[in-house]
Amino acid sequence: MLERFGYSDDDAFAVGLTCGGTIEVLVTPVRAHTPDGKTVGSALSYAALDEAVALARVIRGPGELLGRLLLVHPDGAYEGALGGHPDLDRTAAAETRAMLEAGRTGNVELSEDGSHCTGGLTLFVETCVPPPRVIVFGAIDFAAALVRAGKFLGYHVTVCDAGPVFATRARFPEADDIVIDWPHQYLERTATDERTVLCVLTHDAKFDVPLLTEAPRLPVACIGALGSRRTHADRERRLREVDLPERELARLRSPIGLDLGARTPEETAVSIAAEIIAARQGGTGTPLTGSRTPIHRDGGERRP
Repeated sequence: MLERFGYSDDDAFAVGLTCGGTIEVLVTPVRAHTPDGKTVGSALSYAALDEAVALARVIRGPGELLGRLLLVHPDGAYEGALGGHPDLDRTAAAETRAMLEAGRTGNVELSEDGSHCTGGLTLFVETCVPPPRVIVFGAIDFAAALVRAGKFLGYHVTVCDAGPVFATRARFPEADDIVIDWPHQYLERTATDERTVLCVLTHDAKFDVPLLTEAPRLPVACIGALGSRRTHADRERRLREVDLPERELARLRSPIGLDLGARTPEETAVSIAAEIIAARQGGTGTPLTGSRTPIHRDGGERRP
């Protein structure tokens, strides 16, 4: 059942809101001891474990398919069945997986035979994903500001440093995790994915080189390193000396950050956060004033 609620601009203004609007609420009864009930139960179990899943539901189409569910995992495996044409489940799972990878919720139009022709049926895809990760390597003052910026943007933030004197809860109270380890060793054993952001603030070749040799091999969203242009040139030279392929070296964003004229740790954190947003969402990083680029984009164009 789809219910629509809304009010006019005048009604909204009367109670202190800036504008009116409408909201559609999909209400679907789910009985526990049914195939769909088991699918919903599985979805809730995975969500409770902070594991990424997406639930696709038929909200428009043939009556016998309405409300049917498909639970899709990041690797493309799925549970449940929509019924209908044999290719429908496979196509629906592939489309749902793409939305899960992007962390998006929305509608998908398919035909009854599973092709991408519109007019057949509509799937409502609900994604449930844990927060994306920012891993900050190097427990310096700039890292403390970057941790705060990362939390503000909704990231799960980890600080990693080899020195227990610097990587402390007192210095990084907002961090979700504080890890005492060599950066490259921690990166080798921790979980990363296509939404993970790596920020290298170590400023030390004995940490930078092994870490940045490992990082470009991972399918992460963004790899950035702080430092002056002189530091960056020296870092590139050292990475080439250990035979890091140019294709992997090209993934490194260094010096990380947009040109905002930043000077303080807080301003630098804003600069870095701005580049992270642009990298993950497909933005240009240029001022909107005088530009003709869209202000709002439908989903991100994830860049390496």
